[in-house]
Amino acid sequence: MKWEIELWVRAWTWVLFSTAASSFCFLTSGAQSSSFSTQELFADIKDGDCLKLFEQSSRSAYKQETHTMEALKLVEFDLKQTLTRLVAHLFGDGLEIRWVDCYFPFTHPSFEMEINFHGEWLEVLGCGVMEQQLVNSAGAQDRIGWAFGLGLERLAMILYDIPDIRLFWSEDERFLKQFCISDINQKVKFQGLAKLLAGPEFVTLLPQPLKSLGLQPLSKYPAVINDISFWLPSENYTENDFYDLVRTIGGDLVEKVDLIDKFEHPKTNRTSHCYRITYRHMERTLSQREVTHVHQAVQEAAVQLLGVEGRF
Repeated sequence: MKWEIELWVRAWTWVLFSTAASSFCFLTSGAQSSSFSTQELFADIKDGDCLKLFEQSSRSAYKQETHTMEALKLVEFDLKQTLTRLVAHLFGDGLEIRWVDCYFPFTHPSFEMEINFHGEWLEVLGCGVMEQQLVNSAGAQDRIGWAFGLGLERLAMILYDIPDIRLFWSEDERFLKQFCISDINQKVKFQGLAKLLAGPEFVTLLPQPLKSLGLQPLSKYPAVINDISFWLPSENYTENDFYDLVRTIGGDLVEKVDLIDKFEHPKTNRTSHCYRITYRHMERTLSQREVTHVHQAVQEAAVQLLGVEGRF
């Protein structure tokens, strides 16, 4: 069983782990944190007694002003090694992984992990070295740590070929009963709504890409597609912030959000993103008028909350 055990993890957005975590203890016990002294962090390092966690220097793109470079590199190594093990446990060995520098308000430096799954690069989690000021406020002034956040629903969608995140809030027994198992190690494979609703005769009529998954669109009503493009601010922008904003405003009307174009102006070096938002109602046909109302709210919020400059 690959990921069901992760359902025991409390749905915390960010989970703090101290450095030198060497096992996936959180898989079976909800969430845990451990603290390590300077001696423990540098225990396996030659001349580690001479090394320190903290210093007073200037902040850079690579580290905080309070951390030594030696401590930072050890924390970053432990972070990436541990999360690589986690993802390998979920998706299997031999997975192609890449790390992308990004921004999160509570960590620095910060990274996103992307995996090459079925030929497509997918972002699966965000992580970084905890801001020391935040750690200090928790009374752990002599410790340094790292944090990560992942979406359990997104992992489930990838691993089980579940087509719509809204299914996780469904009360439809045809969906829910597939995950009621007596043994947590029992293998589960989502059967797809086409098989559930129509049986094997109907599945043979589906287009080939949907046949292979046993799926059909969840709503029989047509989608309304609107694009939005804007210039990015000079700093502190992440794609996930925009995705979250769209989900917050659009709610269940938003089926998916795709980044369809990136453009860098050759003279100003400013970057523009264009996103395609697919709106669809589960029970009725949406009008362009009501979608426009939601879409305009997304545009206004993006300008006010994310600091973008609209091209709409």
